[in-house]
Amino acid sequence: MYKQLLAKFIESLKSILPITFLVVILNFTPLINLSTRELLVFLIAAFFLVVGMSLFNIGAEMAMTPMGEQVGSGLSKTKSMGIVLLVCFILALFITIAEPDLTVLAKQAKEVINSSLLIAIVGIGVGLFLVLAILRIVEGTHLSQVLMYAYLVLFALASVVLVSGNESLLAISFDSGGVTTGPITVPFIMALGVGISSVLSGKNSNENSFGIVAMCSVGSILAVLILSIFIKREISYTVLNYSLDENLLSFIGKNFLLTMKDVTISLGLVIIFFFIIQKACLNLPRKKLMKIGIGIIYAYLGLLIFLTAVNTGFMSVGFTIGKQLAEKNQIILVIIAFVIGLLVVLAEPAVHILNTQIETITDGQVSKISVLIALSVGVGISICLSVVRIIFDFSLLYYLIPGYILSLGLSFFVPRIYTAIAFDSGGVASGPMTSTFVLPFAIGACIVLQGEGKILSDAFGIVAMVAMTPLISIQLLGFRATINSMIKKNIAIRRITEADDEQIIDFM
Repeated sequence: MYKQLLAKFIESLKSILPITFLVVILNFTPLINLSTRELLVFLIAAFFLVVGMSLFNIGAEMAMTPMGEQVGSGLSKTKSMGIVLLVCFILALFITIAEPDLTVLAKQAKEVINSSLLIAIVGIGVGLFLVLAILRIVEGTHLSQVLMYAYLVLFALASVVLVSGNESLLAISFDSGGVTTGPITVPFIMALGVGISSVLSGKNSNENSFGIVAMCSVGSILAVLILSIFIKREISYTVLNYSLDENLLSFIGKNFLLTMKDVTISLGLVIIFFFIIQKACLNLPRKKLMKIGIGIIYAYLGLLIFLTAVNTGFMSVGFTIGKQLAEKNQIILVIIAFVIGLLVVLAEPAVHILNTQIETITDGQVSKISVLIALSVGVGISICLSVVRIIFDFSLLYYLIPGYILSLGLSFFVPRIYTAIAFDSGGVASGPMTSTFVLPFAIGACIVLQGEGKILSDAFGIVAMVAMTPLISIQLLGFRATINSMIKKNIAIRRITEADDEQIIDFM
């Protein structure tokens, strides 16, 4: 266990160091001037981020992933599809309600939509679309076909929200799709998909193992769009206090207790649900349950440390960097936004869970490093484009509509496994680092460039962009693999046809 923990610590250190170095280097330039307190808290938080991510990744491997696979395969072996769908709906509802990422977004948007109402509506949307995702696996329907219809409905609803005068709610609706699939949801839901597809999908089990996270993201967006249509009141937004002016120990203690509450509820619901299924139909041996129990402790401690650190040290710094860069130079702001996007995705805990799943399920055919590079470039472009949108003040739909048309169009030209991985990656990339560092960064820039009145329409929506661009970048990775395969095949055929007939041995 010590060697495994050390390996995870080194892996996490490599993930967190790039964004930490960027902030420190910027602080020693004329562009950024962080207070001593902000910098010190940030560095301490970065260290605990490494510790938290290490523990959580071990816990996810020991507990969250096995629990999801066992529940998925166990439920699939029952003879009642109605029970499977009902259980999955309740599971998705509970996990989403307790997802820490969603709680962070709900708190930042509470001036617009009641936090509890937003979380409940998103939970219902995720639950319904998890049911739809399982039905897709059972029926063998291609993911791209289901997503095509889902996004047609989604953008139809978006146009209704636009006409109803609630354009400022569009960004929150699309952002909810990104934050729904956070560190609790991703390992469990992805593993659930692996378990279900292994029993029900036969030869297509690898392809069907992915795509459930994507469906859940769409469900949450649709649910919030429907809610937005019925909001008729005047919408205003008050910026949260991102400063570290209050007593530091009191501030950390308050964050720690709030995070402990969220994580306890989140993991508690998953654990209770798992043991109900264990008693009903799994009956796993005691030794396996003990290993899962130890993994749960690691996951709990890791997530508690990680989220406390990111909420304490990263929100304030993200806001300050965005605000000060916007005051200095807009071109530099766009460049730094791209670099932040390249690096921040490395610090998302769910990204590493996804990469491990990809390499395992595809037997190494799709490598972790290629997916990570595609994700980093995609997220870098998304944050860069989001800052451009803040500067020129135009609708989020100018990005989302052509972006999703392109991503859905690519699905017809790349191997299906790449499409499924791409649409899952979009939700996974927009995790706690996006909602607690990138979003405050955008809000800080927006206050300087467009004023507080434009935060809802211009700053919010950056999470949605982070969730969209990986759909394109990873499918382009698949497109490149397809082209390379065709080129190699053509070269082989040409060598055969151009071969000297005298070199061919006649065995007749």
